[in-house]
Amino acid sequence: MDAYLITTILCGAAILVGVAGVIIPVLPGSILIGLSLLAWALFAGAGTLGWVIFGIGLFFVIAGMTASAVLTGRKLKQHSVPSRSIVAGLVAGIIGMFVIPVVGLFVGFAAGLLLSELARTRDFAVAWRSSWATLKATGVGMLVEFACASLAASAWVVGVWIHALN
Repeated sequence: MDAYLITTILCGAAILVGVAGVIIPVLPGSILIGLSLLAWALFAGAGTLGWVIFGIGLFFVIAGMTASAVLTGRKLKQHSVPSRSIVAGLVAGIIGMFVIPVVGLFVGFAAGLLLSELARTRDFAVAWRSSWATLKATGVGMLVEFACASLAASAWVVGVWIHALN
């Protein structure tokens, strides 16, 4: 096996983990995709093509991360959800990951968020509405970031094909 093939296989595996990591927050996500594209551009010997693919992929990665943060942040601000509630949800999600296999992260996050909002507002209806809005905003942000991560991965696949054909 030559260096190009090894680099391409390793970068492809890392990009796949990165795309999955956008949806499964325990895994590294968009940043891993960007680093993998950089590694491919540096070490695969694709020359100018590698850097063009890196630039296109990095554009999608940054666009996805930015859009996710803006969309989610806007909704959280709109519903006055403090960072404390998000942190409580994350801690409960991490605990839930060990208590309930597979879905514990999501169940724990939702439960921790709701409990924190309930403690803050002292009104179940208000806590439910703000928690539900937060969960929807997080989901939309993840979907947008997933779409952009998939576009970055697709750009890399096109780059691999172009390099292989030349």
